[in-house]
Amino acid sequence: MAATSPANGNGATNGKGHGDALISLDNITKVFYTDEVETHALSGVHLVIRRGEYISIAGPSGCGKSTLLSILGLLDSPTDGQYTLNDRPVQSLKLGERARIRNREIGFIFQSFNLIGDLNVLENVELPLTYRGMRPSERKERANQALEKVGMGHRARHLPSQLSGGQQQRVAVARALAGQPSILLADEPTGNLDSRNGDAVMDLLKTLHGEGSTICMVTHDPRFARHADRTVHLFDGRVVEEQELAALEASSGQSI
Repeated sequence: MAATSPANGNGATNGKGHGDALISLDNITKVFYTDEVETHALSGVHLVIRRGEYISIAGPSGCGKSTLLSILGLLDSPTDGQYTLNDRPVQSLKLGERARIRNREIGFIFQSFNLIGDLNVLENVELPLTYRGMRPSERKERANQALEKVGMGHRARHLPSQLSGGQQQRVAVARALAGQPSILLADEPTGNLDSRNGDAVMDLLKTLHGEGSTICMVTHDPRFARHADRTVHLFDGRVVEEQELAALEASSGQSI
């Protein structure tokens, strides 16, 4: 597993410059406010994800992994800091423009599959494409191609309830791929699967990465984190190096 290696002492996980960066986070913070308390979910996160890279985000429960993925996916906005996607600052965009970019640039793979039960497999994969004003014939072609890529073309007319958990997750991957996004964001993609199906989904992601996909995956399983080119460790809302992580784990009793 590759260690994170700050380039300038501020927790940045790059060392090659930002020339080929697809995503760049600069000093990202996220604070949740209630009447009585402020919760600092992210504290000064610096992160660069390059085109074609496969990174995993690891850390104990409550360290900020899901918050970071929500910001990367434009589902939430940082309290402070700069987020650049495809050379465009995005955190200050209006909701409509954020939704458009999310639909075209980002593919989501969720732990819970999030398939619609009364739509068949092909219709589930097509659904995000309907919001692009795409012709039905083009939508079907894209969806069928994505299903073939994940080995589920023969199940196109089945309902989600007729599939195993591993098959449903493959359909969810196809749905993310059909839009030809710049990056795939995977949130614990094996969390609801047994070990055999989990391994199969991880092998699929590895294959997609080999074909050029950029992938950012949150996982608590160190076996799966090792599939990535690089692992970014979070602890208490900030990026830490592996050496620092080991000391923090030893002092807190937490294991990542």
